Amino acid sequence: MSRSLKKGPYINVKLEKKVLAMNESGKKVVVKTWARASMISPDFVGHTVAVHNGNKFI
Repeated sequence: MSRSLKKGPYINVKLEKKVLAMNESGKKVVVKTWARASMISPDFVGHTVAVHNGNKFI
Protein backbone atom coordinates (compact mmCIF):
# COMPACT_ATOMS: atom_id res chain seq x y z
CA MET A 1 0.00 0.00 0.00
CA SER A 2 1.48 3.34 -0.97
CA ARG A 3 1.69 6.33 1.30
CA SER A 4 -0.63 9.27 0.68
CA LEU A 5 1.00 12.21 -1.10
CA LYS A 6 -0.47 14.70 1.37
CA LYS A 7 1.33 12.95 4.25
CA GLY A 8 4.70 13.07 2.55
CA PRO A 9 7.49 10.48 2.67
CA TYR A 10 8.43 8.68 5.88
CA ILE A 11 12.15 8.95 6.61
CA ASN A 12 13.48 7.63 9.91
CA VAL A 13 15.03 10.55 11.81
CA LYS A 14 17.97 8.55 13.20
CA LEU A 15 18.78 7.11 9.78
CA GLU A 16 18.63 10.55 8.17
CA LYS A 17 20.95 12.03 10.82
CA LYS A 18 23.49 9.25 10.26
CA VAL A 19 23.51 9.76 6.50
CA LEU A 20 23.74 13.55 6.75
CA ALA A 21 26.67 13.22 9.17
CA MET A 22 28.41 10.89 6.70
CA ASN A 23 27.78 13.38 3.87
CA GLU A 24 29.46 16.15 5.87
CA SER A 25 32.44 14.05 6.92
CA GLY A 26 32.87 12.31 3.55
CA LYS A 27 32.92 8.80 5.08
CA LYS A 28 31.46 5.76 3.32
CA VAL A 29 30.27 3.29 5.97
CA VAL A 30 27.49 0.70 5.76
CA VAL A 31 24.51 1.98 7.77
CA LYS A 32 22.42 -0.72 9.47
CA THR A 33 18.74 -0.03 10.10
CA TRP A 34 15.60 -1.81 11.23
CA ALA A 35 13.36 0.88 9.70
CA ARG A 36 11.99 -1.04 6.72
CA ALA A 37 9.28 1.53 6.00
CA SER A 38 11.76 4.40 5.62
CA MET A 39 12.06 5.83 2.12
CA ILE A 40 15.39 6.52 0.47
CA SER A 41 15.86 10.26 -0.09
CA PRO A 42 18.29 11.80 -2.61
CA ASP A 43 20.74 12.39 0.28
CA PHE A 44 21.16 8.61 0.61
CA VAL A 45 22.50 8.16 -2.93
CA GLY A 46 26.05 6.84 -2.88
CA HIS A 47 25.73 5.17 0.53
CA THR A 48 25.07 1.53 1.40
CA VAL A 49 22.10 0.92 3.70
CA ALA A 50 21.69 -2.56 5.21
CA VAL A 51 18.04 -3.22 6.09
CA HIS A 52 17.08 -5.92 8.61
CA ASN A 53 14.63 -8.46 7.16
CA GLY A 54 13.75 -10.12 10.48
CA ASN A 55 16.61 -12.59 10.31
CA LYS A 56 19.67 -10.74 9.06
CA PHE A 57 20.79 -7.53 7.40
CA ILE A 58 20.61 -7.52 3.61
